[in-house]
Amino acid sequence: MTDVQQTLRSVVEDLATLRRGAGSEGEREAARRLAGHLRAAGAEDVRVEDVPYRPGYAKLLLPLNVVAGVAGVVAHRRGRAPGAAVVAALCGALVADDVANGRRLWRAVATRRKETTNVVAVAGDPQADRTLVVLAHHDAAPTGVVFDQRPQKWLARRFPGLVARADTSAPLWWPIIGAPLIIAIGALTGRRRVTRAGLGALATTTALGADIARDRIVPGANDNLSGCAALVGLAQRRDLPVRVLLASCGAEEVLQGGIYAFADDHLKSLDPSRTWVLNLDTIGSPELIMIEGEGTLRVRDYPDPGFRDLIAAAAQRVSAGLQRGCRARSSTDAVIASKAGFPTATLCSWDPVTKCLTDYHLPTDTPDRLHYATIERAVDVVAAVARDLASGHHPSTNRSSASSPSGATR
Repeated sequence: MTDVQQTLRSVVEDLATLRRGAGSEGEREAARRLAGHLRAAGAEDVRVEDVPYRPGYAKLLLPLNVVAGVAGVVAHRRGRAPGAAVVAALCGALVADDVANGRRLWRAVATRRKETTNVVAVAGDPQADRTLVVLAHHDAAPTGVVFDQRPQKWLARRFPGLVARADTSAPLWWPIIGAPLIIAIGALTGRRRVTRAGLGALATTTALGADIARDRIVPGANDNLSGCAALVGLAQRRDLPVRVLLASCGAEEVLQGGIYAFADDHLKSLDPSRTWVLNLDTIGSPELIMIEGEGTLRVRDYPDPGFRDLIAAAAQRVSAGLQRGCRARSSTDAVIASKAGFPTATLCSWDPVTKCLTDYHLPTDTPDRLHYATIERAVDVVAAVARDLASGHHPSTNRSSASSPSGATR
């Protein structure tokens, strides 16, 4: 193990001892410790910021399922029930709006603001006129049976060619959003068989959501202490000729929390023609990959494909073996920067055979399971990207479509 990998491992092992649920005291302590690691590594202007966020995830969405289920029962009894159809469709629309980081109307009505912690620091040349923002998050996720990787691993054994061709993750949110909509169709048309199908799907997704809502927080070494460790690795580098804004946001695992405040407080003031955002999320699996777009409902590529080309070229130059062409039907903090119009990309990792993110949201996501060589490669890629941006090698093939950053709603 190299000296860099030893440093990365020490950061992960330190923070993994904490129970880091979103907005918890463990998350706050993790932020303080991460700030200490960044200072020791040489980062400047290191701050732990208390910021507001709206809590919610499985527990938040369960009441909408219950209401949609009641509407489905009414429709099944009556046959055609336009009122029940409207209620069920509204529930599905509110879920879709929340998980896609839309206006989040249900979250605004059903929750009160809480506090989470963001860690912000500066590396590289603080006076440079170009800024590379590197994101991670230090909270950890709750587990549930839905994250069991055995079905995907079985699929890889049984149909290796099919899995090898897959470059986009499974649409896990589609059944959750679709069940109330199926009920709405059944209620509107009076077809009880359709309504029953919707109720069956809703019962399944509700049970899975209730399992996640038990709030059993995992150690979160890969997701995402691997990214936090990489921030420390970058703070140690002395070959970063641009301003590198390092940020670890809290409450990412509740479908984005602290990133909204970070966008308002830091991204909003930056020039999108001289700012690039690179998100590091779950980079401790065997193979490093680049996520080029994401979306829970419809996958949208991040702005500026030229930036992603630059990342790929930098990875090739440092022999990092970066897999391109991957997209995620989920949401990471990168989606907020992407919506604000900044050139964006996400570095992630997986097992190249099964396409599983190692121990993703599982109790086995512990420091000893990480591939620290992959994390070190990610650090090398980010450093190479910073050098290319400083030298003016930053193609912008899609800048015209990038909107100016606007204030994010917290």
